[in-house]
Amino acid sequence: MISFNDSKLNSVSVHHVGNQMNDGSLHLSKAPVPFDEELYDLFLLYFLKNFKVTELFHFHHDEAIEKNTAFAAAQEIFENPDNLHAASERLARRLYNKTEMESIHDGELHVAYFTECMSMGKYTDAVGIFKSEIKSQFIKVNSVTDTPDITHDYGIGVNKIDKGCLIFNQEEEKGYIVAVIDKVSRGAEAHFWVDDFLQIIQRKDEYYNTQNLMEMCKTFVTKELPSNFEVSKADQADMLNKSVNYFKEKEQFDMNDFSSEVMEQPEVIDSFKNYKQNFQQDRDVELQENFDISETAVQKKSRSLKSVIKLDKNFHIYVHGNRRLIEQGEDETGRKFYKIYYEQEV
Repeated sequence: MISFNDSKLNSVSVHHVGNQMNDGSLHLSKAPVPFDEELYDLFLLYFLKNFKVTELFHFHHDEAIEKNTAFAAAQEIFENPDNLHAASERLARRLYNKTEMESIHDGELHVAYFTECMSMGKYTDAVGIFKSEIKSQFIKVNSVTDTPDITHDYGIGVNKIDKGCLIFNQEEEKGYIVAVIDKVSRGAEAHFWVDDFLQIIQRKDEYYNTQNLMEMCKTFVTKELPSNFEVSKADQADMLNKSVNYFKEKEQFDMNDFSSEVMEQPEVIDSFKNYKQNFQQDRDVELQENFDISETAVQKKSRSLKSVIKLDKNFHIYVHGNRRLIEQGEDETGRKFYKIYYEQEV
């Protein structure tokens, strides 16, 4: 879907953005960064290597999309790449003004313009917004003699980017196609980059649909189903397995087809479809009845749909297959047990 094999870097501007809560300052550079061939290659590696895109987003604003600073900056650069430095200054000021937590790191804000990026099967240009926060310590040997000149310093490691955003010049009317990285922040700090500064919402594509439908299946089977029906843990595990297998084996999702294959019983199917309405309202998502299944979303989400039966603190039973090979019972003394049938021990 997204590829940078042929991408070219045209220009980049860099500014230092401190944390105003810690009396940090904002330092704006006067012009884009001049770079030679070696620095060009390092910039490309640093900016693009870590973008293994799965989820995609759009810019958003409650009043009008034009009031989103990052959207407006990208739009200005796409219209005329010579506007990059002036737009980068506005982005740096916004980032500085939005730094309202003491835990946010100081760092360098890089704004770059790329061409020949592959997105949605087409070549397009892109604007990158990156923030480097974590500095790596390194040893520098200037010469190897009887008394080598060895110093140490701190710098930006090119193998990992801390925060990043790539804006592709596509779907402008919806807020552009946006890819995001934030490998440093957790909890409230994560909202600082994606919500406070960038102001993005997830793009409603096959990844979005697959991810949310699988999450709905998980919560229905583990929470809603046992509250309305008499169902064993083994039956829940079996239904989770069927759900995951459906998404792995099919190329397209169909609500009626899925319900009949996985839920089977009419009363459970009705409960599942009714639950869909509550899930959409509670999570503020839109669930489609039919859509193409995202293989990437299935691979990622299926890890959280593990079928595990937890027995006190002694045993966990991982259920991967045939429900009929598990029997549940109770002996004459009242002790509960599971009986598991198998052909060979691996």
